[in-house]
Order: sequence, then C-alpha cells, then structure tokens
Amino acid sequence: MNHMTKDIEQYLQTKFGNSLEDSNERQLYQALMAETRNRLSKKRYDYTKKLKESGQKQAYYMSMEFLVGRTLRNNLFNLGIEDEVRSFLAEKNFDLDRIYDMEPDPGLGNGGLGRLASCYLDALTSNDYPVTGFSILYEFGIFKQVIANGWQQEYPDNWLGMGQYGLVHRSDEEIEIKFYGKTEEHWTNEGLKVNYEDYKSIIAEPYDLMISGYKSEAVNVLRLWKSKANAGFDMKLFERGEYARSSESEAIAESISKLLYPADDNNEGKALRIKQQYFFTSASLQQIVKNHYKTYGSLDNLADKAAIHINDTHPSMCIPEMMRILMDDYNYSWEKAWEITIKVFAYTNHTIMAEALEKWSVDLFAPILPRIYTIIREINNRFCQYCNEIGAASDLESMSIIHNNMIRMANLCIVGSYNVNGVSGLHTDILKADTFEAFNRIYPGKFNNVTNGIAHRRWLGQANPELTNYLNGLLGGDFIKDLSNIEELLKYADDKTVLADLEKIKYTKKEQLAKYIKDANGINVDINSIFDVQVKRLHEYKRQLLNALHIVYLYRQIKFNGLRPRPRTFIFAAKASSGYVMAKNIIKFICTLSDMIEADPLVRNYIKVVFLEDYRVTLAEIIIPGANVSEQISQAGKEASGTGNMKLMLNGALTIGTLDGANVEIHDAVGDDNMFLFGLKTPEVNDLYAKGYRPRDYYERVPEIKETLDFMRTINVDGTRFDNLVDYLINQDPYMCLADFESYVNKQKEVEEAYGDKDRWNRMSLVNIAKSGIFSADRATQEYTDGIWHIARAGR
Repeated sequence: MNHMTKDIEQYLQTKFGNSLEDSNERQLYQALMAETRNRLSKKRYDYTKKLKESGQKQAYYMSMEFLVGRTLRNNLFNLGIEDEVRSFLAEKNFDLDRIYDMEPDPGLGNGGLGRLASCYLDALTSNDYPVTGFSILYEFGIFKQVIANGWQQEYPDNWLGMGQYGLVHRSDEEIEIKFYGKTEEHWTNEGLKVNYEDYKSIIAEPYDLMISGYKSEAVNVLRLWKSKANAGFDMKLFERGEYARSSESEAIAESISKLLYPADDNNEGKALRIKQQYFFTSASLQQIVKNHYKTYGSLDNLADKAAIHINDTHPSMCIPEMMRILMDDYNYSWEKAWEITIKVFAYTNHTIMAEALEKWSVDLFAPILPRIYTIIREINNRFCQYCNEIGAASDLESMSIIHNNMIRMANLCIVGSYNVNGVSGLHTDILKADTFEAFNRIYPGKFNNVTNGIAHRRWLGQANPELTNYLNGLLGGDFIKDLSNIEELLKYADDKTVLADLEKIKYTKKEQLAKYIKDANGINVDINSIFDVQVKRLHEYKRQLLNALHIVYLYRQIKFNGLRPRPRTFIFAAKASSGYVMAKNIIKFICTLSDMIEADPLVRNYIKVVFLEDYRVTLAEIIIPGANVSEQISQAGKEASGTGNMKLMLNGALTIGTLDGANVEIHDAVGDDNMFLFGLKTPEVNDLYAKGYRPRDYYERVPEIKETLDFMRTINVDGTRFDNLVDYLINQDPYMCLADFESYVNKQKEVEEAYGDKDRWNRMSLVNIAKSGIFSADRATQEYTDGIWHIARAGR
C-alpha cells in the first residue's frame, strides 16, 4: 500500500505541481484513476508473459456493448486495497466515496446484453482465464436520459471527459478498415485473387480498458476501437469541385464511434449500424489473426489457440470477415478457410424476438461492404447446396442466409459456428423446438444451453457491503471468491436473530435508496413501505405497462372503494430507445401516475410511484440492494433469461414473475413457497395466439379490467391523455397484459399478505439469498470455458 500512496503523491507532484494536502478532489480523482491503471498495466505485463510461455488457447469475446459500470471502486476492491486507500485519504481529509462519485459510468452499453458481457469478463478474470473483450469506444454511449414533464429526453453522454483516465491508448496497433468501393476477382497461378479499389479507408484506433480480477493474478483487457479517417481531407477531390466526397472518409469515421445503437428507423441509421458492426469485427479479427501469425507463422492451428465468441448477432460479420482475411490476406483456399472458420466461432443467441434477429437489405448492405457481401452470398450458395444434398431443401425458407433480398444474420451465425447456445433452459428449448427447429435437426448437438450469470463481487460485494460483511462474519471463509458457499446460509432459516439482522440490513439499504429518491425526485417515501422495483430496459414485452395498470387499479380501490392496503413504493428505472414511441408513452404514463398520486392527500399515504431517470449500473447498485419485490413480469416465452432477476434475488428481494427466462431456474431453486408466480405459461400463450387472442373479450368480461381502463381515460394531469394506450390494450395488446391482469393483481395481494408476516418474509428472503449461488457468473463462465471454448486457467 505504501507503494500506491507514494505513486499517488508522485503523480500529483509531477502532473499538477501539488502535494497531496494542496490537491483538490478533481486532481486526486485523476491521480487515483491513472495510478490504478498503471498498477493494473504492470500486472498485465506479468500475466501476458505467463500466457506467452504457456502458449495456451485463449478466448476472444465480441460484443457490441459492455456495460462495465464505474471502474475505480471495482479495481481497488479487486486489488484488495480499497480499505487502505480509504483510510489513507481520510487521514488527509478526503472522502473516497466523493472521489468515486466523480467517475462517470462508461458509455459502452445499454442493457442486460452489455452488463452480461462485463460480468463475464469480471468472472473470467477473477478465475484466471485468458480472455479479451472487443467493442467500440463510443464517444457518447447510448444517451443521457432526462425526464422533462414526464417525457424522456435524450442528451449526449459525454463520459470520456472524466472517464478517459482508465484507458490505455495503443497507437502502435492501429488497423485499416475498408468501406464501399468495388471488387474484381481474377484467377492466377496461385488461385483466385481479389482486387479491392476505390474504397473509403477508415482507421481503427485501439484503446485498452484493464479488467481486474478479485484476488487473481490475471488482468485481462477490453479492447475498444475508435474510428478516425485515414487520409482525412482529400485535396484533389476538393479541387475538382467534389466537395462532399473530399471529406467523405472523415464523415464516415466521425459517425462510426459516436453513438451506441443509432436509430435504425431509416436507411441512414441502418447503414451506420452496418458500418459499426463491420468496423469493430474487422479490426478485432485482423488484430487476432496478425498476432497469431506473428507467433506461429501459420493460421492452420488458429482454432487450437483461439475461441472467438459472437455475443448476439451484432458481431455476426466476424464469419465472412474471417473468410476474407484468410483468403485475401493469407492466400487460403475457400475450403481450407471455411474449415478453420467453423472451428473458431461460437455464438450466443439472446432472443427469440423476430425484430431482434437482425436482417439487412441486400441493396443497402452490398454497396457498403462489397467484398463481405460476395462472401456471404457464397456461404449461402454452398449451404443451400448442402441442404439440397441432405434432403433439407424444403426448410431453406427458414434456414437460408439470404432470403427475399434480406441477409439474415442469425442464420449466418448458426451456419458459421461450431456451437450455438441459449441463455436459459426455457429459451434454449424454444430455440431448438421452434425458432431454429430446422437447424437443430440438420445440426444435431450444435445447440446447447448456458444459463446467464452475474458478477456477484460487484452486485453483492460492492453494492451491498453491509450484507457482505454480515455474511462473511456469519458463514466464515470468503464466499465472495466462491459464491456456492452462500448456500450455507440455509441452516439459519429459522434463526430469528439472523432473520432480524437481515431485516435491519435491508432497512439500511432502503434508507440509502430513499435518500437518493428524495434528492433526485423530491419525493419522500415511507421506508417501512414495500419497495416494489422494476428496473430494466423499457420494452413492451417486459410489461412495465402491466405494472402500471396494477397501480391504476390500486388507486381506484383506495380512492373510491375504501381499500387501505399496506403502503407500497413502486420504483421504476428504464431507458427507451430514442425512436420507440410506445415505450416513451409508457414512461410518460408512469410519471403521470407519480404526479397524480403525489398530489392526492389520501392515496399518497398508501402508494407512491417513482421513476428514476438515467438508469445505469451505478444507479442499479443503489436500487437493487434496497428492493423488497423484484418485478420480472415479461410475457412468458419472450425473455431469454434476464439478469436483473438474479441481482435482486442475490440481495434478498422476492420475485413476482411469470414462468419466463431465468425465472424458471429461480423457481427450480427456491420453489413455490419463496417466490410469487402468476400468469400464462409459454404453451398457454402460444395456444391463445393460435386460437386468436382478443383482448377486448377480457375488457368486456372482467369488471376490474374495464373499470381500470375506463378510469385511465379520465387521467389528465397536465393536458396529456392516455386514450391511445387504452385503445392499444383493448384492440391489440400484443404482449397479453389483459390476459394476465387478474392473475397478476391476485398475486400482488399475496405479496402484501406475505410482507405482513415479517418472520415469513424474512425467511423467504434468506432462502433467495442462499439459493442464488447458481447464478454466479463464475458458474456460467465455467460452462463456457469447459464445454464450449475449451480453455484452461493461465499457466495450466
């Protein structure tokens, strides 16, 4: 530790000409970030030296997003020096928590997909597995969400201003990426050669974010690519009067690493997404292949030394890009290149939602990436020929990669990978039996399951130190290193002292959350009320609207029918995609309910509604430990897995949910007595769709639904009415909110009853904590390392 304090003091002297005593918090923050990065870089050097000596296989994780959260606390915690740094700074009258608050959340992800990728990097590193993540260094992330008069507004999230100090710029490893232009193929004595001309050259500039491990010698890297023009301004084109073309490369480069998920409701947005996806996959693969060839002088053994993982369909262009590199840059034949390619890639599917299974128009795609398109077309031709040969031609309508002038990226991933996995038992079953049924028949054994997991060191060890310290004292040992030990908590399930202690810790976390709500929203909430939490991306299938309907139902019952329920605080946090109008309307509706209830002197004694803006990892770390109820209410068969449900369970919240995604595994772990299941099951949903779902029938048949929706039409706090939502529910309701409404309302009554029995509730909470070990990312990544990637711990 003395070495770290000396480094901090030396940095302040060198950079700012200050002693520690004379420095301000801003300077100290920069010093802490930089010196922590430097310490990790030194550990990284030793770790990579060990990997080079062993020559072992490594994994490479391709993901469009990594929702890493703040890094400083995570790194100090993992390095085991947080307490010493805190004490040292306190002696100098500095508060480490204030320093932590200066760091922005890196704008590198949005939802569960990106958080999962980060949890996996954390877990793999903590367990000494060699893995490198690859993505884009987004300048503004997705967006900073501001709620103005109940409406979501999007603003640039300029996180790099204060977040840059954790990054290592690697200007020595820049990569050229080519867009547009034209290709010409011709045969030579050495085989088919491809000339690529008139292309736009973009440079991928690498930045490394060090990934630390808990009590681990490993330091892995998240490689982030920033785009810049190769030549910049083209003077000759400008002199010829071609002013727009003279700066074309610069314009392309500027746009690529600007934003995560630019709106794709127009061709310009779709084209930008195609460029982004190719940009980071091409840069990453070129780097991997170049390093491998430099080490071994051949690519024949690439699959023996590298497992490259495609996280959802966004990095699907890895497959044709690998073919391009092998054939065009290293002179491999098609057959040999394909043999290598299909042994290198594994693919995780994250959704069965049709709109999330990416498809690109050939007319849009081909001009942007002419060489990649010709390769995809040839992959498709050869796959179709294979299907004809094995008698599967009748299935090509669902399996072909190019169909109706659209390129289907999920199909490309399946054809070009040696393994495909779903992310929960139910999800994988649906993939095999329905979504990709034909593929599962012709590729027996290719589809497997790895249920998602979470980085418990962050979501318990750091987000809830009160509970962590208590469990460490109670259970002994280091369950943060191995979460499976947490199941020992079950032997205290009937210990009233332990149950009371857990209740006190939950109360403390609720106090902290209540303070944040007061500071952020100006709403005073009752800490003794049920904290009912739904935090996740705003999407109709996740059914925040069903939650809101229940709130309207309660409002009516309290206001007009004499209901006096146990007080409850409904807490929402979510971002809606910028072009998703319905999702934004739902946010407005929830915010309107909050205002309406807060203005009602009777109803606000029993229920409060809070919508916390700008949902991010740091905010989740405040909300999740304070939750009593975990809302996991997606329509059955729509949520692939979910990971918020696991984080909330780990912190002692009880799940109310459908039998969907990882809720199935939660149910398997804790049983009927320790969670609240409601609603239609997946086969019942499918059967109702097949028969023809008519939400109006529920409106006309169930008085509580009719009264709730009719009352919704009267809500008008600021001139905004919600007839559109009511009409949508009555006439369309694609995710069956009305079909599940009665079951949901009745189950919420059971929640209230259970909360009234403190011993029962606390025991249920304890069981959930104790049974959460199976949802550790350590378990999930072990299944990847052993069953899919076949990699070993460093030096073994």
